[in-house]
Amino acid sequence: MQRTNWYVITGAPCSGKTAVICVLEQMGYQVVHEVARAYIDKELGKGKSIAQIKADILSFEHNILYKKIEIEKSLSQDATVFFDRAVPDSIGYYMLERLNPDEPIKKSKQTEYKKIFFFERLGFEKDAVRSEDDIIAAELDRLLRESYQMLGYNVVYVPLKSVSDRVDFILKHL
Repeated sequence: MQRTNWYVITGAPCSGKTAVICVLEQMGYQVVHEVARAYIDKELGKGKSIAQIKADILSFEHNILYKKIEIEKSLSQDATVFFDRAVPDSIGYYMLERLNPDEPIKKSKQTEYKKIFFFERLGFEKDAVRSEDDIIAAELDRLLRESYQMLGYNVVYVPLKSVSDRVDFILKHL
């Protein structure tokens, strides 16, 4: 297992992860934005619909998993990096889609993240990229918690606060 100085910010859709990641980036921290969102945005830009992008859900989830792995391989394990979702999040997404999670579980055991910050849910808001609804977001919240706990992480739960208070909370827990 590769030990790193990497931090994961995770949680259900609409939990405020992206806003915090953007503030950390503005503060000069190295960040990795959510891979799935970037991929979906790119495909939407080509004129595809969410339904077309996710038509083959196994292929979609597989592509996201391996893009995360590819990004991680390009980073120094000693660098302080914040991830908006990481490889273990794929476990939760595979389970949500009723796919066999063995592959993301195996890949998740190859890297040890320094700390996992799990964001409590905010009110759900639909946007052009989200295919989830509030019920699915709640299920994903549960599955993501289970995924990180199954891997043995002591997860730090980030309470519902303003973006700046959440950033301060994270920085105090590094």
